[in-house]
Amino acid sequence: MTDNHQSLALLLFSVFIAVTLGITTWVSRNRHGSAEEFYAGGRLFSPIENGFAIAGDYMSAASFLGISGLIALFGYDGLLYSVGFLVAWLVVLFLVAELVRNCGRFTLADVVAARMRERPVRIAAGTSSVTVSVLYLVAQMVGAGSLVALLLGGTSGAAQSWTVIGVGALMVIYVSLGGMRATTWIQIVKAVLLMGGAITLTVLVLVRFHGDFDQLLRSAAERSGHGDAFLAPGLKYGEDWTARLDFISLGLALVLGTAGLPHILSRFYTVPTARAARRSVVWAIGLIGSFYLMTIVLGFGAAAIVGPDEVRDSNAAGNTAVPLLALDLGGGAGSTGGTVLFAVVAAVAFATILAVVAGITLASSASVAHDLYASLRRRGARPRSEVSVARAASVGIGVLAIALGLLARDLNVAFLVGLAFAVAASANLPVLLYSLFWRGFTTRGAVWAVYGGLVPAVALVVLSPVVSGSPESLFPGVDFQYFPLQNPGLVSIPLGFVAGWLGTVTSAEPPDEAKHAETQVRSLTGAGAA
Repeated sequence: MTDNHQSLALLLFSVFIAVTLGITTWVSRNRHGSAEEFYAGGRLFSPIENGFAIAGDYMSAASFLGISGLIALFGYDGLLYSVGFLVAWLVVLFLVAELVRNCGRFTLADVVAARMRERPVRIAAGTSSVTVSVLYLVAQMVGAGSLVALLLGGTSGAAQSWTVIGVGALMVIYVSLGGMRATTWIQIVKAVLLMGGAITLTVLVLVRFHGDFDQLLRSAAERSGHGDAFLAPGLKYGEDWTARLDFISLGLALVLGTAGLPHILSRFYTVPTARAARRSVVWAIGLIGSFYLMTIVLGFGAAAIVGPDEVRDSNAAGNTAVPLLALDLGGGAGSTGGTVLFAVVAAVAFATILAVVAGITLASSASVAHDLYASLRRRGARPRSEVSVARAASVGIGVLAIALGLLARDLNVAFLVGLAFAVAASANLPVLLYSLFWRGFTTRGAVWAVYGGLVPAVALVVLSPVVSGSPESLFPGVDFQYFPLQNPGLVSIPLGFVAGWLGTVTSAEPPDEAKHAETQVRSLTGAGAA
């Protein structure tokens, strides 16, 4: 990239960082330091504000960079991510949003602990939430590194590493100083920027092909080198039975995982009522649905205009397809239009990463403080403020995410998010649905449901081709690959549900019918909700 690209993009990066730090500083001067303020922003956001924030939280680097890159490289098979991410919101809307808002206060564990023994349930749910959050954070770190590597010509590994460290430092600042209120406004600003950037690029792609989407698809297929196979299922997930099972596994993880993501569930507590939570989801679905339709145009546009080979040469995982597309649409390398459009898209992608990591870090630090610390603190020890523990936790989580982000820098960000979704669907969704809908569910069932999904999901990822046994693995020089699928969802999600059932039916503890009735009334009516 030229010096003009670098200078303008870095200037826009700096402007966004300055604005978001200004928001954080302003919010930190106007907060009163309570847990409700830090975790839920005082529950003062309107449905439209929270809808934009949910969209900003959900439309991550995986959406903007990873999905478009996968479509550019693999055509039809890359569409699975767009479809899966969007369909998942129907599960959230109809099964989760209102009930979670009514039953909980700040975290997933609040919902489950309402009718169970608190300590074992909070430890299990808190551990699971932190694990999912860290996996999701790694994807955002990888996206940031890929973006800056492209900006600097793809030659500076040191610059890529320093970018990951810088993003981690910023997310700690956002969370520790501003809490949920600052994080929400950063996500709203980011959602507006991202939608504006996606609309601009989509219009330019369609103008290039005179509004003929069929011509766009034909051009993408022709340039891909695969012909019509580029527009049909099977290019990435159809080679053999293992690939087909991976396809099913990924689809299950994407559709079921959203309802178990801690940073998405925590957003339902920032509005005053359950009705507002449901309306927030409707706003979010409209924004997210529009965005994922545009990623289809951008992905095929990158294949047709830039070409899969050039995308792959820039970044093997395809994470830089959209910035390269912007460069070409603006007039090519060296042109003023190309420089400006590339810089704007790079800045929007960077804004996307910063906003999402802030939301995830806040949710995971809340789980550490509100669930793990409160449950594991020794009796008689001097209690510390939950908010101060959450701030300290954000630092530790940031350090861990930075380390893993440096390790996984060569993997596709959408693929990495797919792993986080698989763990969320395996560990969090079973315990959430059982707690809300199964009258006979017990404490042992809740703990077994979490660990029965979490442990197999993480173990299968470690034993999969993602970690070892192939040139694209995290550790290509070793081979302890014993599980053939890249995504564990097909096995680990059913295990989570089975473990929850088995723990309940083998438990000597009788289910608390009165607490279940109380929870059911509260979940449906909002009576007694925080």
